Amino acid sequence: MASLFESAGLSDSAPRPLADRLRPKTLSEVVGQDHLIGEGGPIGRMLSSGRLASIILWGPPGVGKTTIARLLADKAGLEFVQISAVFSGVADLRKVFDAAKARRDIGRGTLLFVDEIHRFNKAQQDGFLPFVEEGIVTLVGATTENPSFELNNALLSRAQVMVLKALDTAAMTLLYERAEAELGRRLPVTDDGREALIGYADGDGRYGLNLAEEVFALSPQTDFNAGDIAKLLQKRAPAYDKNAEAHYNLISALHKSIRGSDPDAALYWLARMLSGGEDPLYILRRLIRLASEDIGLADPLALMIANEAMQTFRTLGSPEGELAIAHAVVHMASAPKSNAVYTAFKAAMISAKKTGSLSPPAHILNAPTKLMKELGYGAGYAYDHDAPDGFSGQNYFPDDMPREVFYAPKGAGREAAIRDRLETWAALRSARG
Repeated sequence: MASLFESAGLSDSAPRPLADRLRPKTLSEVVGQDHLIGEGGPIGRMLSSGRLASIILWGPPGVGKTTIARLLADKAGLEFVQISAVFSGVADLRKVFDAAKARRDIGRGTLLFVDEIHRFNKAQQDGFLPFVEEGIVTLVGATTENPSFELNNALLSRAQVMVLKALDTAAMTLLYERAEAELGRRLPVTDDGREALIGYADGDGRYGLNLAEEVFALSPQTDFNAGDIAKLLQKRAPAYDKNAEAHYNLISALHKSIRGSDPDAALYWLARMLSGGEDPLYILRRLIRLASEDIGLADPLALMIANEAMQTFRTLGSPEGELAIAHAVVHMASAPKSNAVYTAFKAAMISAKKTGSLSPPAHILNAPTKLMKELGYGAGYAYDHDAPDGFSGQNYFPDDMPREVFYAPKGAGREAAIRDRLETWAALRSARG
């Protein structure tokens, strides 16, 4: 199978990046994706059964999406045709489908690889459907975005989504070993230098090999350690798009870490979001909501601290104000938790919608006019401060509505005392009718 350089008309003697020289020639050489291409994986099972369905390869950059598509075409005996949704339009698609039809007429199938398929709009995605259904092309789409959000349901129903993983330490180590074998010399780094290099790659095999190529080219007299690597190489920003799925995944991780009372994990996800360029005020707004939803009256200070963190950040800005966010995160993760108010409010909203426009009972209505007094407004109202125990036990629900219990404190933190008081008042209310 031709490499990218051969496809471009370049000879073997032309300079080629290390990543291209190490491009796998068989599926078994692909690293880090055994869950898909191994014998028990979905792609492996497809090939074993002699059929290849349309698939969507979803994963981060540099993990082998294009390589896997090329190797699938080779393994299945299909013509490999590649287009990019970034550079292709309707006219390009029409040419591709016409050529695929002609190819099928002479008994040759086509694997159409669409890079960045999520960049096609919904109408363009619909244009694939008849050609996929008729078997004119076997579609392999590649995307770094969540297909659930970016691809039509109709297209998703006709293709299996395969999730590729970022390359882990073992996979990156194997790539560097192959690089050493290809170049016939050891990568000039210490053990911690190699770990730093893998960390800088951030799961991207192509980028990791490009970094290794830079290190090989330097040919140092002594091996580079982690500190040397940090000085030599520019660490790229973490994969994080404030408008894409990572944004929602990381705020969810932060929220659930706080709810799960894990301050260390919560600080990690906070740091990930801030280092990725997230708006600190967005994080703070979520923390204020979280303080009410997941901590509530178990620790009323949490809501105050979250609000104060926002005020502090607005006063100091970044990076000084970020410490106040960390302060709030640690306090909230360490606080007792209760969603009792959150649950009670939702239940009260449901009840309010069901009961419509019921009036408050007459005895708690104000009577500023003579007519209203004559109609019984305020008659029989018991002033609680004058009642025994400071509690009258009167009914405050509408007369035609049975009493409901929405708020049930869980007994965590300060809600323990609240629960005791409510239980006492409930007993008094029952005794006094």
